Amino acid sequence: MAQVAVVEDERAVREVVGFHLERAGLKVVLLPDLPDSAALEGCDLLVLDWMLPSGSGLALLRRIRVHPELSRLPVLMLTARAGELDRVEGLESGADDYLTKPFSAAELVARVRALLRRFQPQASEGRLQNGPLSIDLDAAEVTLAGHRLDLTRREYDLLVFLARHPGRLYSRGELLDRVWGPDFLGGERTVDQHITQLRAHLGEDISAPRFLETVRGRGYRMRLCP
Repeated sequence: MAQVAVVEDERAVREVVGFHLERAGLKVVLLPDLPDSAALEGCDLLVLDWMLPSGSGLALLRRIRVHPELSRLPVLMLTARAGELDRVEGLESGADDYLTKPFSAAELVARVRALLRRFQPQASEGRLQNGPLSIDLDAAEVTLAGHRLDLTRREYDLLVFLARHPGRLYSRGELLDRVWGPDFLGGERTVDQHITQLRAHLGEDISAPRFLETVRGRGYRMRLCP
């Protein structure tokens, strides 16, 4: 049974969310304020409010995305902040989905289930190998010449997607759609930033790429190493 943490300061909202998720067959942990990281370990998904008594939910979200044990935890923002800029900020900060209040119970449950399906462990997939770059798909670990790379979830997802299709060129828009999902509201600059971060992890220079090649004006592709 999947476990969902709900961080929401309004008791009525918190209990309604918990009630509907439990009815959907999920185990629920209800938290009224920003938790420490230990409270989220073992959870399969986080439903997170923006405004909380001791700080911003976005601050927690940013900490999660750099936490070695929690960086791949799927997060659904549940907030009254409904403006387009708010949605963009939430998604750019690392949220995987964004639902505004008031909300329908059916949509909440559907979005939670969709995120759990998207991020649940899959059957054994094995390993992707490209020269000294090795991706263990079962353990979600990347090593370069035997040294483990500490990637965020998005960095990992982007690298895996490109590694699955070596030699194929993808535009920034295609990568946003395939890696971030069609509902992501951020711009194409997001892809550039993550490619830059991956290059830093891989220790490669844009002028002499070993793995990640930029095709000016068109996009990116994974090169095959001998």
